[in-house]
Amino acid sequence: MSGEMKRDALILMLLGAIMIGWLLQRVDRGAVESGPISSTALLNSAPEDFRRVTGPVPLAFPADHGLHPGYRNEWWYFTGNLIDEDGRRYGFQYTLFRFALPDASAQDSDFATEALWMGHLAVSDLDGRRFFNAERFGRDALGLAGADQDLWWLRDWEVRRDGDSWHLQAGFDPIGLDLSLKPLSPIVLQGEAGYSRKGPEPGNASRYYSITRIDVSGALILDGEPRRVRGLAWLDREWGSSQLGAGIAGWDWFALQLDDGRDLMLYRLRTEDGRASPFSAGVLVQPDGSYRVLQREDFELRPRRWWRDDEGVEWPVAWSAELPLAGLALEVEAVFDAQRWNTTVAYWEGAVQVRNAADGAALGRGYLELSGYAEGGPPR
Repeated sequence: MSGEMKRDALILMLLGAIMIGWLLQRVDRGAVESGPISSTALLNSAPEDFRRVTGPVPLAFPADHGLHPGYRNEWWYFTGNLIDEDGRRYGFQYTLFRFALPDASAQDSDFATEALWMGHLAVSDLDGRRFFNAERFGRDALGLAGADQDLWWLRDWEVRRDGDSWHLQAGFDPIGLDLSLKPLSPIVLQGEAGYSRKGPEPGNASRYYSITRIDVSGALILDGEPRRVRGLAWLDREWGSSQLGAGIAGWDWFALQLDDGRDLMLYRLRTEDGRASPFSAGVLVQPDGSYRVLQREDFELRPRRWWRDDEGVEWPVAWSAELPLAGLALEVEAVFDAQRWNTTVAYWEGAVQVRNAADGAALGRGYLELSGYAEGGPPR
């Protein structure tokens, strides 16, 4: 290669690195400069060169805990409820998102990246009614972020597998998590053996599995003070491209852990006119780990109360949930309302309490995710 060609190649490499850095900074400022990114837009469209999920395939573990190249989106998602030695309660969320870039294989540089990574970490101080959350970005170039069957990381936020358990370490001022997570129930394959359809077209689907009951122990740092905590967590894993069908405005996702040992996941895909898509679904997990996949007609979800945030967006933070086949009539409500993410992707995610609709008796705890409301939301 001539000296001039080497110089041109170096300039291109540096320009590429600068552009990636600019993109990451722009995404980081997105909520200020251009408003939040639509969560449904991230899942609705993908260039044709990305792989689609078009039918069930066998999943193998621990290999499928790791990255699945070729798909547009993938995430690793922990939520949980904790209690410290003084009886104070907390919720937590740790999520690692990967968004693959098209034509990444054409790049040839140590600085090139195949994907953008986004990490979300939150702690809800349930007694103090305080919500702490942080967002960070990275790229897989130079090992700044990545995932395999043993380690999921974004800079110094990491989840490391140790046999059948995981060790989570992550934090930002003023909170930190150092948690051991040991599954108490087996892997649940959502949909048809992990093939979760979310629309009528080929590719409107994802690979989706969960571990719905995980024992948690370790330390939570809040306001500079370490606290010993224990509790239960939930893991969701999902990957695909163009998952959502046309006309989906958002979703409402419930992960509920009942005191009798049962776990219940329900999600309602909302159409643009506010109705539940026929591809809404769920799963009921028994204490022995056996489970039943639920179809749209098996359950009913109705919002009971809405919370208006500082920007005037209304979020349904209290719900009625009915599952007649299991004899369940539940009331699900946020422990406190202000658990909204106002970052690159605007959504509400927080700890909820579960009660018997008949007499108000406490039945369990869980997490609720609400997406699509900050982009206008459906009529109600």
